Amino acid sequence: MEKEFRNISKVGFMKHNGGLVFRKLSESEYEYKTTIQDFHMNAGGVTHGGYVMSMLDSGMGTAAHQNIEGGAVTISMSINFIGGSKPGDEIIGYAKIKKQTRSLIFMYGELKCNEKLLATAEGIWKILK
Repeated sequence: MEKEFRNISKVGFMKHNGGLVFRKLSESEYEYKTTIQDFHMNAGGVTHGGYVMSMLDSGMGTAAHQNIEGGAVTISMSINFIGGSKPGDEIIGYAKIKKQTRSLIFMYGELKCNEKLLATAEGIWKILK
């Protein structure tokens, strides 16, 4: 539905951590991306797991906000770490709304680099009234 990515990191946490750009693919599917920097690395030389979690939480959370009036907060998220990335890699995230009730949004997410799966996630967001 949206051809161009838009910056969703104008303020706050992700702005200071490399930023994300975001676009809507369909009524329930979204895509986001970033480029890994040196400061995203852990001591083992791969992208820090906390940053991977932050990318998933921010991308999936933004997807949740696109479908509601007001805000939503993450109440649970389960992540599977599958692969690694390095500085200069472009990471593409995908978020899908699986189900939405009056008070909750259930989502699936994944991160890829060069078509290689890096991480998957399942999460629940609470809609704030």
